[in-house]
Amino acid sequence: MRTLFITLLFAFTLSGTAAMADSSTQVDEIQITVNVNQASAEELATLLNGIGQSKANAIVMYRDKNGPFKSKEELMKVKGIGNALVAKNDARLRLK
Repeated sequence: MRTLFITLLFAFTLSGTAAMADSSTQVDEIQITVNVNQASAEELATLLNGIGQSKANAIVMYRDKNGPFKSKEELMKVKGIGNALVAKNDARLRLK
């Protein structure tokens, strides 16, 4: 009886672990994207890697002064934004 209980407990533990692994895989598949021509400074700071509030404010100020970004590379015209930062966020950046 004790062996049966231990076997069942072990089986339930494994099935629970498998279910948790499946749910974490689904979470990993979520792709965050940010429209840099529409997002607020707060959204940019929150959703982009390596972009704090100061750089996010600079992006919005540049956009307000010069119009919408036509390419991801144009972000490098904003003070404090370089090639590495654009590359780090490449999959997240949207222009439309």
